[in-house]
Amino acid sequence: MSRRAPRYAEAERNDRALLEAAKKVLAVDGSHTSVAAIAARAGVGIASLYRRYRTKEELFQHLCALSLGRWIQAAEEGLAHEDPWEGLVHYVTAAVEFSGGALGPLAGTIAVTDEMAEKFTRSDELTRALVARAHEAGVLRADATAVDVSLLIEQLGKASLVEQFEGQGRTDLADAASNARHRTIAIALDGLRAGHGPLPGRPPAPDLLAERW
Repeated sequence: MSRRAPRYAEAERNDRALLEAAKKVLAVDGSHTSVAAIAARAGVGIASLYRRYRTKEELFQHLCALSLGRWIQAAEEGLAHEDPWEGLVHYVTAAVEFSGGALGPLAGTIAVTDEMAEKFTRSDELTRALVARAHEAGVLRADATAVDVSLLIEQLGKASLVEQFEGQGRTDLADAASNARHRTIAIALDGLRAGHGPLPGRPPAPDLLAERW
């Protein structure tokens, strides 16, 4: 057991690094992203990567499951808040800062595993619970749906100024970019509050996000 513990810790570190690298590389290269590019960005040896994952698809499936796990954690933390609005704010903010939806380019390009399906279902249930609780408290606009919230997170999490400056090596602007992102999230969240005029068009279908997979 003691021998496996360091290996397990290293695997977890590699997983975190690979997930962060995949999000950044996918934002630029899309579904054509190579395993070599992700491994290089993460500082993980390509040989050791293929010892753990037999194929590119298997790696991407694992990263999707990890990403969904982060969404689930953020939603559970949001539901733990006593205040329904603050709980929803926590969830949206945490998911955006994690770059929720950054693995979206993989949709439809890989097979959905049982683990991915199970975690997607759980994430969807938690998001709906957060939205229902906020509706019941009268703090969330009545016409905003759980799918609206998920789409908002995905759009806000794409190619943020923080990642752009990071890619340019502009560490001098990291704080300013982070501050700007927090302001953008706050502006978007204000649009979810009760009291606004009706949203345009029809509410998105409940399975809209799942359909692309």
